[in-house]
Amino acid sequence: MATWSNFNFQNSASPLMEQIIFFHDHTLIILIITTILVSYLMMSLFFNKYINRFLMESQMIELIWTILPAITLIFIALPSLRLLYLLDELNNPLITLKSIGHQWYWSYEYSDFNNVEFDSYMIQFENNNNFRLLDVDNRIVLPMNNQIRILITATDVIHSWTVPSLGVKVDANPGRLNQTSFFINRPGIFFGQCSEICGANHSFMPIVIESISIKNFINWINNYS
Repeated sequence: MATWSNFNFQNSASPLMEQIIFFHDHTLIILIITTILVSYLMMSLFFNKYINRFLMESQMIELIWTILPAITLIFIALPSLRLLYLLDELNNPLITLKSIGHQWYWSYEYSDFNNVEFDSYMIQFENNNNFRLLDVDNRIVLPMNNQIRILITATDVIHSWTVPSLGVKVDANPGRLNQTSFFINRPGIFFGQCSEICGANHSFMPIVIESISIKNFINWINNYS
């Protein structure tokens, strides 16, 4: 989860989030190099005394400053396209979870099991026993090291189901079913929130995922049913 003074990404809990962080770092390096180069050229132009009154045009320099940015953009675009296709890929999911956005709470249905459905409301902050504005009464319980498919929709207005540490952000639109998948590679509790302004209590519909082993997940399903 996010903590005070943390300006970086949250620690990833899925391979997709790792790839997103790698792409961010890759793009940031290119931007830093470009910024330093352009700043150096501008400063040298300000302070040197070179003058050429007869230089009207130079096709070579124009060719260079057209081709170099194009090559730079290719170095950004190719990993970006690869990542977009990776995010859309769906590989034989073990479990399908359906998430329904309401004003202002989430409902969840485990479509592969009978009678496993519940509403998830934010709970009140109590003496540091939970996280303020982030904890819920009914958490999503999912097995780690398995491919999970999630179907997302809404009943009233547009919401957005977002869990940063998993690299998932999908809009929940009324009358439309959106789909994505993720793979949780470690146990833990992962927090998210609605990231689409959806009304007065938009800030008060958090998402909590509890990642456990497949054996404990089966026991949880049996006990729930």
